[in-house]
Amino acid sequence: MSAPLPPPVRILQLATAGWMSQAVSAAAELGIADTLGDGPRTVEEIAEEVGAHAPTLYRLLRACADIELFEERPDRVFALTELGDALRSDSPVSLRDFAIWTGLPAERGAWTALAGSVRTGAPAFEGVHGSSVWDHIRRHPDVAGVFDRAMTQTSRQIIGSIVAAYDFGGLHTLVDVGGGRGALLSAILAANPGLHGVLYDQPEVVAEAGPVLKGAGVAERCTTEAGSFFDAVPRGGDAYLLSNIIHDWDDEPSIRILSTVRAALPAHGRVLLVEAVLPAGRPALNVKLMDLDMLVLCGGRQRTEAEFAALLEPAGMRLNRIVPGGHCSVVEAVAA
Repeated sequence: MSAPLPPPVRILQLATAGWMSQAVSAAAELGIADTLGDGPRTVEEIAEEVGAHAPTLYRLLRACADIELFEERPDRVFALTELGDALRSDSPVSLRDFAIWTGLPAERGAWTALAGSVRTGAPAFEGVHGSSVWDHIRRHPDVAGVFDRAMTQTSRQIIGSIVAAYDFGGLHTLVDVGGGRGALLSAILAANPGLHGVLYDQPEVVAEAGPVLKGAGVAERCTTEAGSFFDAVPRGGDAYLLSNIIHDWDDEPSIRILSTVRAALPAHGRVLLVEAVLPAGRPALNVKLMDLDMLVLCGGRQRTEAEFAALLEPAGMRLNRIVPGGHCSVVEAVAA
């Protein structure tokens, strides 16, 4: 067993971890993994392909090789590793756009004001960028494109586990509230041939859901409706799915959303919150860092089981059970 690092060395590692994150983001933005997808190439060949300054690109590549994104070979030749393959645009496990998103000024700039958020309890984003994160994304199509693709990529990482973990059998109609372009709902419908789906989101979002639903072969069993979950949700479902919606909001707006869903919920119905649940008193660094990300971006939060139970009560529901599903779980609620 190796000896523990001296505290100053460990602090140096932790304090400079953001440098590594930005290097990963830069490699993703430049598309280096795509360039190496067909095999090893020299720095000069990579630079020509991605439009970079070769000597400076080498500095980035050698750093990324030390964190195992790429493999450095003799004569400044670099090859893609299994880890780096997840930065390829066409990889089935691609997180390229998520890596790009974390390095954009929109995301990284908000994190620079984390201490201010801790002092006030308010999200940092508006103070840094002059608007809410949602308004910023709407006003900047280039940022919106990266953000949308990043969220699609991260959702793909949880879909299989959620579909396998939760028994959707016995349901007739599942309403996916804030379901985006329907990736999760499509997978659930594909695995449950007797189930009908309703995809509900903003008009410009559901307008782009057709190819996703058709690609999964479920378009005939799924309708789309447009609107805001703060105003109303479609009636007629016996289960309402909200995947990583509630973590975007603090308690008061979360209760408003849940109350809107409760108003449409039949007596026998269920509400299914797909969320990364904070394990009380146990290590869960990724979820705890995600909690801070929600804080600085939008004032949202990750929650423990007890916090979900407390959140559901004023919305007229009670926590029934939590079904583990890998990184995310299904928080099942019923009418109180």
